Amino acid sequence: MPGGVNSPVRAFKNVGGNPLFIDHAKGQHIYDIDGNEYIDYVLSWGPLVLGHAEDHVVAALQTAVERGTSYGAPTQLETQLAEMVQNLVPSMEMMRMVSSGTEATMSAIRLARGFTHRDKIVKFIGNYHGHSDSLLVDAGSGMATFGINTSPGVPDPFALDTLTVEYNDTAAIRDLFEKQGDEIACVIVEPVAGNMGVIPGTQSFLETLREITKASGSLLIFDEVMSGFRAGLHGVQGLTGITPDLTTLGKVVGGGLPVGVFGGRKDIMSDITPAGNVYHAGTLSGNPLAMTAGISTLSQLNADLYIQMGKKVDRLTAGIQESADRHGVPLVTHHVGTMWSYFFNEGPINNFVDVKKSDEQFFAKFFKEILANGIYTAPSQFETNFLSAKHTDEDIDRTVAIFDDAFTKLA
Repeated sequence: MPGGVNSPVRAFKNVGGNPLFIDHAKGQHIYDIDGNEYIDYVLSWGPLVLGHAEDHVVAALQTAVERGTSYGAPTQLETQLAEMVQNLVPSMEMMRMVSSGTEATMSAIRLARGFTHRDKIVKFIGNYHGHSDSLLVDAGSGMATFGINTSPGVPDPFALDTLTVEYNDTAAIRDLFEKQGDEIACVIVEPVAGNMGVIPGTQSFLETLREITKASGSLLIFDEVMSGFRAGLHGVQGLTGITPDLTTLGKVVGGGLPVGVFGGRKDIMSDITPAGNVYHAGTLSGNPLAMTAGISTLSQLNADLYIQMGKKVDRLTAGIQESADRHGVPLVTHHVGTMWSYFFNEGPINNFVDVKKSDEQFFAKFFKEILANGIYTAPSQFETNFLSAKHTDEDIDRTVAIFDDAFTKLA
């Protein structure tokens, strides 16, 4: 395997040393092949809002696997999960299940181009929307970790049709639309950026995107693959009251199995084959195991659970910030819902330019120090951490104490 891994950030290249090889996990804990136990704040990069190997999800999957793992034909499970998603994200009037977030965003972009009969798309610097060609320009996440602007292998015409603007820069996006608005098929945005650490899109920024796309005949795509059911029960669109034309989801919807979803206005989604002519297909799309895990997960989510988790994230980030301040360590913590991150940075942090000012060398030392003491956070300054329903107050206290010890040792 290139770099010894099947996804790049797992290699720990940005922080040095060898990555964890995992043996098993349960609840809020993960266990490596050497028998070490960690409080896990990565949670498979977001999907496990109920924690690892949640009892109801496991039981549902055990039953489902005995009935067959894949049919390549419709099941009632697909409709059941789609109805649950629509109930929580009403803007998704019609949707299509896929097998990954990359598939979801790639398909949404193709649909937007087909629906508008335009080629150009707009994305924001530091936003990551998967690894399809059109979206690997000024991307965050692993691209930022490895210092890659546009990946080799992406033809120039793909990059030329992708216009990039700084995140949260309302003036710049207005200027771009004044010049090229009638050529732009869509704007795709992480309404809470999670692939350069947690950076919320401001209300005015997101409202501007809604206003100018509607005025120009372009589509607005909210990429909520990460923020969906993480920023809140109804995603960022539930927090802001802003309704996009299309939404992409993933992560939590699969309950730990590979899933993505793209959907939105019925008139737009009706352009997808076989109802329309914009092609999309997938042998494992909507497979019964992933649908089962998603149904079991979403059925356990409710507003009270998010209030409880939100209070714990508040206490966690406040404790880390207070400790850093006391030790004189430049640190900024951000959190939205169950998403949180910490930057070794004076702040404020509103976009990728701000994020790049963070002290990555200190981050690498700090990461290894807390990892050695049983705290597993994302191994990159450009990634997001998460909280699950299984994390306890004791976990929060222990985490803050270990962060404090690391500040004492490294400050």
